[in-house]
Amino acid sequence: MRLLMNLLWFVLGGWISGSLWILAGLLLAITVIGLPWTPAAFRMAGFSYWPFGRVVVDRDHGATGVVLNILWLVLAGWWLALHHLVLAVGLAVTIIGIPFAWQHIKLAGLALTPVGKAVVEV
Repeated sequence: MRLLMNLLWFVLGGWISGSLWILAGLLLAITVIGLPWTPAAFRMAGFSYWPFGRVVVDRDHGATGVVLNILWLVLAGWWLALHHLVLAVGLAVTIIGIPFAWQHIKLAGLALTPVGKAVVEV
């Protein structure tokens, strides 16, 4: 079932989200200032491609991670999370869209503070 849901997710828009996160990660890697957020962008890309059967967990990220997450939240995280929440509300209107809405909720949480998070298989 997980494979079927991931394939549906990928075909119906997950490939766009994941590809844009890879592009964002590459752009962040080019700049010296954006380099600390590059691994988080690639982590979000992988989760955006195949979200079913995976969860986001906290890792110990220390004081540097807290500062990076605060900067991320102020500069980009809040509007990315808002985007995912709007999509989740739209998908939750139908019964078929509820599992996809739940994945957007998880992506919104990851978009708020991506530094110090890990995506693991369940």
